[in-house]
Amino acid sequence: MKEKLEIRTFPIEIRANKENPSLIGHAALFDVLSEDLGGFKEKIRKGAFVNSIQVDDVRALFNHDSNYVLGRNTKGTLKLKEDDRGLAIEIIPPDTQFAKDLMILIERGDISQMSFGFIVLVDEWDSSDENNVIRTLVEVQLWDVSPVTFPAYPQTEIGVNARDIFSEFQTKQKQELELVENKEAKYQERKAQLRKIKLEIIKGELQ
Repeated sequence: MKEKLEIRTFPIEIRANKENPSLIGHAALFDVLSEDLGGFKEKIRKGAFVNSIQVDDVRALFNHDSNYVLGRNTKGTLKLKEDDRGLAIEIIPPDTQFAKDLMILIERGDISQMSFGFIVLVDEWDSSDENNVIRTLVEVQLWDVSPVTFPAYPQTEIGVNARDIFSEFQTKQKQELELVENKEAKYQERKAQLRKIKLEIIKGELQ
């Protein structure tokens, strides 16, 4: 399956002071079900980010736009850690006009959500309840964290990606079911053949 960059959105908090302005919050929350993503809901397992935040070069961007860099974990201007709630972040923004404008917009409440981009490395699917299929993110490669103007969930582009992922899961599930059914059919066919042979042997002995 081709790897896809996916995006999810959560609330963001603001902490600002005149000397050392910073943005703090959670870019992801553990064990919280998402909205419907096109046939399934999703949650994140604690530990999903542990490896990535230690080894990957992660950026903080504005609106996932690489032209607007707010911080970078390898340079200490973006701090990432898992706590009991989720993926905690702290961004130390640059002394640039766009960053100053962004701080004002967040303080006013015009921007109030945080989004993160990621590539799934390990996930699990639970389809025991066909009306509420759950996908659990077990391990991901973190790409970026971003304050965003609009939530990611309602965006058509994200919805299409989510439906593609679910469609691939359904196809795989169908293939596995067909494989099991084929094995069962072959087993029953072989069982019938052995029963026929046994009957023929018994008839032969009786004659």
